[in-house]
Amino acid sequence: MAPGRGSEWELKAEEFRVLRELLASKLGLALNVDARVSAGRKLRDRLHVLHLQTFAEYFHYLRYHPSAAAEWEEVVELFTTHETYFFREDYQLRSFEEELLPRLAAQGKSRRRLSLWSAGCSTGEEPYTVAMLVERSGLFGDWEVRVFGSDLSKRCIATARRGFYGPSSFRATPELVKRTYFETRAGFEARPGLDARGGATGAFVVERIRNMVHFGQMNLLDDERARTVGRVDVIFCRNVLIYLDAHARRRVIEMFLERLTPGGVLLLGHSESLLNVSTAFELLHLKEDLVYRKPG
Repeated sequence: MAPGRGSEWELKAEEFRVLRELLASKLGLALNVDARVSAGRKLRDRLHVLHLQTFAEYFHYLRYHPSAAAEWEEVVELFTTHETYFFREDYQLRSFEEELLPRLAAQGKSRRRLSLWSAGCSTGEEPYTVAMLVERSGLFGDWEVRVFGSDLSKRCIATARRGFYGPSSFRATPELVKRTYFETRAGFEARPGLDARGGATGAFVVERIRNMVHFGQMNLLDDERARTVGRVDVIFCRNVLIYLDAHARRRVIEMFLERLTPGGVLLLGHSESLLNVSTAFELLHLKEDLVYRKPG
């Protein structure tokens, strides 16, 4: 019988427990207890591709097979969310542009360097948005500015590096911003019915903004990899912590605290907070938002 047919291919409670432990230990992901049926559906296709007969064989594959690293890339795609678009949560971005950037310009005027990190950047819309806001502020024209975007997903990082986006990415983008920061190219004009590789309706981020932003695949639980980011003045980690278990959240926040410069700022998603996670940050009250600041 092919994998995925019949009740014997349902993910049993004990198998689901093993899966949850694997995802938590490797990726820090907290799989909802109600997700057993959907998780089984997602994994059955992987059993079929790998010619495995049981979920136990698949879990053994993830632990010990020479190709386990490549298979974990597939797991990441199955169990992570990539929903994003330009200028998402605009109220927070207004606070960043109008209040935080002037503060950062004043704080860093002696060294004239600005470093920002979008942790969990998905397909790149967020770090590109941040770069646009930094340029638009006019405060950092002769500074060394670096924006870094990281994500668990190798495929998302590849999309981000390409810098080409379709209509869904522009759902909250003002028309003036589209005209200023995006362009079509010869051979990539809007032609309905084709995807981005063949010339879909969409546009590229302009080169001067793309040159400000660098991308890398990263597991936020990998402390050694995180150190390669260096010290940063701002971390955007929006709508990421909600998918992590409590232990992983604490580890990630401790790592962020280490990476931030004194006085550096952490911005979370609207439904996220550091309550019961960390008391090491100060609350910074802005006109439209609350953000977290490293003391110093």
